Amino acid sequence: MSAALAVGVNLLWLVPGDVGGSEEYTVGLLEALADAAPRDLDVTLFVNGSFSSAHPDLAGAWRTVVAPVSGRSRPRRVLAESTWLAAESRRRRLDVVHHAGGTIPWVSPVPSVVTLHDLQPLAHPERFSALKRTYIRAVAPPSLRRARIVITLTTFTGRDAVDRCGVDPRHLRLVPSGVDRPGPLPRSVDPDAVLGRLGLAGRRVVLYPAITYAHKNHETLVRALSLLVGARPDLALVLTGRAGPAESHLDAAVAAYGLEQHVVRTGRIPATDLEVLYRRASVLAFPSAYEGFGLPVVEAMSRGCPVVASDAGALPDVTGGAAVIVDPYDATAWATALADVLDHPARAEALVAAGRRRALAFAWPRSAAALADAYHDAARPDLGSHPIDPAHQEPR
Repeated sequence: MSAALAVGVNLLWLVPGDVGGSEEYTVGLLEALADAAPRDLDVTLFVNGSFSSAHPDLAGAWRTVVAPVSGRSRPRRVLAESTWLAAESRRRRLDVVHHAGGTIPWVSPVPSVVTLHDLQPLAHPERFSALKRTYIRAVAPPSLRRARIVITLTTFTGRDAVDRCGVDPRHLRLVPSGVDRPGPLPRSVDPDAVLGRLGLAGRRVVLYPAITYAHKNHETLVRALSLLVGARPDLALVLTGRAGPAESHLDAAVAAYGLEQHVVRTGRIPATDLEVLYRRASVLAFPSAYEGFGLPVVEAMSRGCPVVASDAGALPDVTGGAAVIVDPYDATAWATALADVLDHPARAEALVAAGRRRALAFAWPRSAAALADAYHDAARPDLGSHPIDPAHQEPR
């Protein structure tokens, strides 16, 4: 039997609580890989000082090495990746290093796998600071071209990597996010009590779980709500997720339309509260103007919540015909689409059934198997003569 492939996973960038959906994806994927217990992989996690306490199960599942950095200082982390991590890669004789944070260090002595979540800073530079724009332009394209394997969550991002950064399609591998399958709520959780605590008892809920970044486009949803509430006084738009840079714009929009009694801003809430909202909401609205994946739409579909989503980024690919798709900035179209779901139970039920079927395509064991294959491909001397076309790799 041949020796197991020695794989290092660079998680120095993953500061718990600071990196949003990329943390959920990365942790979920590596936990699924650990559950599969592949005997042909020998995995070592390289983490920052705060990772293990936040994710003890994952840290205990694999060999874990703590770097001499916290991860919060990007310059120190970048330096550590090209010095300390490079030295550890040589010393441990790793076959492959997976840089799960989107870029490869300048010094990387072994074949590299990199996970690319999206290229929004290149597609929409106006949404980012001059410093971040400059950094991404300088680092991302050459980093992706140097990678032996580029992992993307969706075909949309794979196409973007080819078109914007010149990545050879043969180096692309699709590893979508999985979604945790909903089970019974804990006995300690009373859904009616949760809704009462949030001020939602007896109200119909339009749910949008997203940090208030500009591209999340909360304001269009508020404008749509203003067109709906006159005939539907029981309607509540529930916005979960912590405050982001566009929070003041959201507040101004709510005040401008006089919707203070119809917009419930919860901030970040416990996972059990979000579970209740997914299961009790009348519809999930997801008007984001750019997504590399969009996990909440899959979570909602798996929990029987109908979805209306924008036609931007990866969302049409991810929803796969199981959601109503709307122009992200057309508030009238949003109001029409939401009213159709809210006012017609048969339409809502059809979306629920389609969504549950679509959500089955996003399974963590399948994603873990694709990740293991990507590691082995990265170690091969020849990737093969047939390009991998991301347009034909979306899960079905």
